[in-house]
Amino acid sequence: MGEEKKSVLRVHSYAELAHRREESGGLYQPDAAEEQPIIRLDLVENILNLCRANSLWPMTFGLACCAIEMMCLGMARFDMSRYGAEVFRPSPRQCDLMIVAGTVNRKMAPALITLYEQMAAPKWVIAMGNCAISGGPFAVRENYNVVEGVDRLIPVDVHVPGCPPRPEGLLEGILKLQEKMTGTRYPFPQFKPPR
Repeated sequence: MGEEKKSVLRVHSYAELAHRREESGGLYQPDAAEEQPIIRLDLVENILNLCRANSLWPMTFGLACCAIEMMCLGMARFDMSRYGAEVFRPSPRQCDLMIVAGTVNRKMAPALITLYEQMAAPKWVIAMGNCAISGGPFAVRENYNVVEGVDRLIPVDVHVPGCPPRPEGLLEGILKLQEKMTGTRYPFPQFKPPR
């Protein structure tokens, strides 16, 4: 009976998966079969991508000092809701954007994968800061527990460099993600950008 419980708990743990993805050494690439829709209509996809780009729901997920800069982006001075990324959501089931802000340790890697797997598809990831991109100043031989880049664990769409990056940098990352989704810089501009 005890062994049966242990095996059930083991199924829901992403610790081994996180360890295998990190030890592979390369960037994580999801299976192409996972991402293919059953039916594809280009016009409908274009309209949906415009809607998705202007209604991003980021997840509340901050790990280190970059999280302070991420919080600043939601305040009145920067106001990311003008660009379609509205309120930080508390649950991964309500989100479609994960902003990994800070250092990812091996102890945190299974939780990161769990949260990513619980997000609804389609989903996007922004790696914010040098620690999330490459391990930052903590990526030394003596510091064995730092994951050197979150893209070893989950696929990353946009990298925002800096230590820590300013809120304007993260806002630029959100605009780059919208451009990646729709193909245009400002899908539904709220103002006329300078030419």
